[in-house]
Amino acid sequence: MAKKQNQSARTTLEEVNESLTSAAQRIEDNKKYINWAMIAIAVLALLAIAYIYGIRNPNLEKAKNEIGTADLELLMGDQDQALKDYEKVASAYGNKTAERAHLNAAILLYEKGEYEKAVKHLEDFSPAGNLIGPASQSLLGDCYVNLKKLDKALSAYDKAISLAGNNEMYVPAFMIKKATVLHEQKKYAEEAAIYQNIKNNYYEYTRQMGFNADKYLERANALAGK
Repeated sequence: MAKKQNQSARTTLEEVNESLTSAAQRIEDNKKYINWAMIAIAVLALLAIAYIYGIRNPNLEKAKNEIGTADLELLMGDQDQALKDYEKVASAYGNKTAERAHLNAAILLYEKGEYEKAVKHLEDFSPAGNLIGPASQSLLGDCYVNLKKLDKALSAYDKAISLAGNNEMYVPAFMIKKATVLHEQKKYAEEAAIYQNIKNNYYEYTRQMGFNADKYLERANALAGK
């Protein structure tokens, strides 16, 4: 019985990530608390290929050309040079193109493990819309988790959930991240409430992603003494 309890109490951040991503690879122990950048990377690819510009001031065309160069460098696999160029655009301009540069730079910095720098770029990005906005806040939460600033991570995930609205794939993904942080903080009753919500209201997500809500709900309830 004791062995079973120890197994259920084990921090399962890696298990959560595997369920979320359906990936076969395992994350090395203590390398990252949360490695959920896939949504942000998808947003980056979308922006790099299909972002539409409008002429609003004399600097916008120049900014467009410079960030276009960074996009091409990224697509060609030169992430280091792309990062330099995104940061250059982010610091040189004050328009929507610069905001996109802040977001792209933050994503690349996150992948490099430079979380403090990524946070600074995300703080200069104005989250909006129900796709890019919540993804940016989720990435911010991921940065804070890796920096062990868990209360700030929870706030970021709450904002991501709010911005995602009724998106039935985004919302439960962000909720799981929040529940994982609550587990780290030993707030098991709050964690259980989130998994119960997912079980009750996001069946399609759990089916498509292969996420076993009952497993984590049972663990959280056991730790909460229920």
